[in-house]
Formats: sequence, structure tokens, C-alpha cells
Amino acid sequence: MRVGFGWDIHRLVKGRKLLLGGVEIDSEKGALGHSDGDVVLHSLVDAILGSLSLGDIGDHFKDTDLKWKDAESSIFVKEALRLLKEKGFSLSNVDITVILEKPKLYPYKEKIRKRISDLLNIDMEQVSFKAKTKEGIGETGKGEAIESFSVVLITRI
Repeated sequence: MRVGFGWDIHRLVKGRKLLLGGVEIDSEKGALGHSDGDVVLHSLVDAILGSLSLGDIGDHFKDTDLKWKDAESSIFVKEALRLLKEKGFSLSNVDITVILEKPKLYPYKEKIRKRISDLLNIDMEQVSFKAKTKEGIGETGKGEAIESFSVVLITRI
């Protein structure tokens, strides 16, 4: 067994969509990023790559490469899964926490879990998704940013 940890943060700005786990969230602000800015999928990719000791998302999908400009983060997930299988591992479970002041994510939680389980080709019971706030503390707490943490457990096939 191996464990991987991932973290991502993006500034929130008007004029961008807010995507979390591949699900569009109704919000006045979206995540600023070179790709689609999906912090959930970015932290998940980092966790998978970390579990394999293969660096991070920036090592594989450079934010200076125009090929990835506005790219859907599901592409990054699919590549991380390809590498996972190539190295002889499978996902046992994923645990994801998003930190965001608003909007509240409760109405989206099950849809996000379902989308992630579909992307990873695992059962929903293997996907945990939680949403927290920072109680007004720091840039995330002031609504200027969004963060995501992911942990994965992988096992050799």
C-alpha cells in the first residue's frame, strides 16, 4: 500500500466558472488558473502522482504550455490514472476536503462524489468529499481563494 497527499489553491475572480470535481458550481467567482482551475481535481492528481513518487501536476502539465490553456482537468486525472495502472497500482479510496467560504457546497456534494467516482472508475463508497470554511481567516476565509486537499490510498494490483 502507498499513500499520496495533494493540495491546491487558486485565487477567486469574477468572470470565471467555478468547477469542483468536474461539476460546475453556481458562483459569482471562479478559480483563476491556466487550465480550468478545478482545485479538487488538481489536488487529486497531485495525490495520485505523489503516491507514485512522480512529482506533481506542474511536472506533467506545465502552466507555461499553451497546450494546457483552459484545459479540462479531467485530462490530468486520466493521465494520472494511466500512470497508476502502468506502475501496477489501483486506487483503494480517495478523501478530499475543499475549503471555501461561499457558496455553500452541500447541495453539490453527492454530484461531485459521483463525478469523481466516474472519472476514477471506482465506487462512490470509495470517494469521500467534504467542504469546510476558514471562518473568515486568511485569503481563503475572506473569499479571495479556494483550497483543496486530497489523500489517496493505492494498492499493488
